[in-house]
Amino acid sequence: MAGNSQRRNRRTSNKKGAQVGSGGQRRRGLEGKGPTPPASMRKGHKKNRIANAKVRHETKRPAPRRGGPKGTNELVVGRNSVVEALREGVPANTLYVQQYLDNDERVREALQLATDKGLNLMEAPRPELDRMTNGLNHQGLVLSVPPYEYAHPEDLTAAAFDDGEDPLIVALDGITDPRNLGAVVRSVSAFGGHGVVVPERRAAGMTASAWKTSAGTAARTPVARCTNVTRMLEGYQKAGLTVVGLAADGDVELHELEALEGPVVIVVGSEGKGLSRLVGETCDFRVRIPMPGGAESLNAGVAAGVVLYEAARRRA
Repeated sequence: MAGNSQRRNRRTSNKKGAQVGSGGQRRRGLEGKGPTPPASMRKGHKKNRIANAKVRHETKRPAPRRGGPKGTNELVVGRNSVVEALREGVPANTLYVQQYLDNDERVREALQLATDKGLNLMEAPRPELDRMTNGLNHQGLVLSVPPYEYAHPEDLTAAAFDDGEDPLIVALDGITDPRNLGAVVRSVSAFGGHGVVVPERRAAGMTASAWKTSAGTAARTPVARCTNVTRMLEGYQKAGLTVVGLAADGDVELHELEALEGPVVIVVGSEGKGLSRLVGETCDFRVRIPMPGGAESLNAGVAAGVVLYEAARRRA
């Protein structure tokens, strides 16, 4: 009935404005929303339309050929992973950002780091990022890392001889964890080595994870690739290098090995299987690291670091 003020939910005032229990919406509305995003990420801007067209064109990649893709970009996905990769200086070329993404601290830091490094910033709709990452939980951020440019094994010895130094090289046999590769690269850089050699197949490569573990040293320590580890070691022997393999059942203890004072390549096998049979037979010496504590083996990165330290001590 008209005029019945007892009716439930009836409005009794014409006043407008905030009501009791608004949840602080007016206060949050006064808070800043962070720095203004670049023109390429502002909806409706000409540069935004150009960027969207470019990302649609770039992400229409053909299906990989049989045998797996070669020379394709690696994608780092997820907010934490992208920020950590940018912090550690992983070489990247493009940062893809989801349209209408919530602008939290990690997103702002990623955008700032990418801008400082001069990377391409591309805004893409969520379905496009889902397709690029094969449905991974990208959280709206995807970083494109170009393929690593590997050196040739002979380049490592040539650079050392050109500098008037005896080559100090680490070769990895059966190492499949890129973090171990990154740790070895870091140790080689720390103790004055001239590079690392990895097999082309069934082995860890210089991925974004390896870059992060190397803590930036991969930028100045070359990594070479070989098709066959045994033939590569035989080539090093012909060039005058001594091949030293690390083995728990080695015949020589590390402190007895005088070969570390000259040109040498240190071969590190996997933590579980150790050196493969042919590689072990090719080594001039099979060396063991004394472990009074009773551990059966060391992580590949730790083992390489111990031997590299001993080599650096002797060469000093």
